[in-house]
Amino acid sequence: MGIQEESLELHEKLGGKLSINSKIKLETKKDFSLAYTPGVAEPCRRIFANKEDVYKYTIKKNCVAVISNGTAVLGLGNIGANAAIPVMEGKAAIFKELGGIDAFPICIDSEDIDENVKTIKLISPMFGGINLEDYKAPECFEIEDRLQDLGIPVMHDDQHGTAIVVLAGLINSIKLADKKMGNVKIVVSGAGAAATAVTKLLLSYSANGKNIFLCDTKGIIYYEREDLNENKAKKELAKITNLENKKGQLSDAIIGADIFIGLSKKNLLSKEMIRTMNPYPIIFAMANPDPEIMPQDAKEAGAFIVATGRSDFPNQVNNALAFPGVFRGALDIRATRITKEMKIAAAEALASMVNPDVENILPAITNKEIPKKVAKAVMRAWNLSK
Repeated sequence: MGIQEESLELHEKLGGKLSINSKIKLETKKDFSLAYTPGVAEPCRRIFANKEDVYKYTIKKNCVAVISNGTAVLGLGNIGANAAIPVMEGKAAIFKELGGIDAFPICIDSEDIDENVKTIKLISPMFGGINLEDYKAPECFEIEDRLQDLGIPVMHDDQHGTAIVVLAGLINSIKLADKKMGNVKIVVSGAGAAATAVTKLLLSYSANGKNIFLCDTKGIIYYEREDLNENKAKKELAKITNLENKKGQLSDAIIGADIFIGLSKKNLLSKEMIRTMNPYPIIFAMANPDPEIMPQDAKEAGAFIVATGRSDFPNQVNNALAFPGVFRGALDIRATRITKEMKIAAAEALASMVNPDVENILPAITNKEIPKKVAKAVMRAWNLSK
C-alpha cells in the first residue's frame, strides 16, 4: 500500500485527525457549577472589566487559528474550503505536537478579500494568533496586510514559514560553499507568495537586489516589462530585484548563478542549466510533489547541495521547522505582530541547530528541541525591537 492510500485509510478510520478534549472533568454538580453557571460568570465579569484578562482566564493565550479559503492548497491548487480541511487539520496537529499550541482549523468558503478579512477580524477575539494557510497570490498579500492591526500575530505561513526555512538552509549552504550572501547571484523560479517572501527576507539578510532574479512563466521579471503593470505584487518585486533590468528566460538568468530557488513547477530546471552556473551550485528545488529537478539529476549535473520539499530526500525544506516555534515565541512574549527581525532570528536559530554537511543543512523535523530554540530566538528579537 502506497503512502497516499495508507493516508486515505487513516483519515477514514479516524474521521479526521482532531478532537476536542476538556481540561476538566464534569462528574459532580459542583464541577458543572465551576465550569459553567453560576461560577463562570465571575471570569466573564473580570474580562469585561479588563479585556487583557482574557489571556488569564481563557484558552486565548495558547490558541491559534489555522485559516484558509482553499485557493492554493499544497500542490493541488484551488480546491476550495471543504477539500482544504484535511490540510488545516494536519497543520493544527503539528502545532499541538511540536509547539504545544491549541490550534483550530477554520476554512472560509469565499474567495472575496473583503469577506475573508471581515470574517477573520470578527472571530479574532478567540485567538492569540492567526496562521493563514493556502491562500493564493496576489490576494494573500492584501489579506495579510489588512490583518496586521488586530493586536495579535498574523502570519501567512506559505510566505514566511517557507522564507524562514529557506534562509536557514541557505545560511549553512553558503557557509559550506565558502560564499557570502552579499556576493552570490540568486535565481528564483516562481513569483508567487513564497517566492515573494523568500526574496524579501533574503534582502533583509544582506542579499544584493542587483544579484537576485525572479522568473515567472514569461521569463525574467524586470521593471519595464509591460504586463507587470497589471500585477502590483510583481511590479513591487521588480523594484527590488534585477536592478539592471536584464531580460530573457530562466535559462538566461541562471548563467553564472550561485543559487537556484525553485518555488514553481516540476521539470523546469535542466542539467544543462545547472552546468552554466558558478562552481559549487546550490539548488533548492521545492515544487511539490515533484521538484523542478530531481536530486539525482541535479547531482549528476554538478550540484554541490540539493534541497527539496520532500521528506524522502536529504535536506527537506519543511515549514514545520519554523511555524510551531515562531508562534510559540510570539504567544509567550505576547507579540502583537511577527517582524522581519523575528523571522531572521528564527532562521539563524534553525541554522545553528545542525553541524552542516551537504546532505544535512537543516535539522530533522523530529528534533523536539527545535520549537523551543526558535521560540527563544523569536522572543529575544521581539524584545530588542520594542
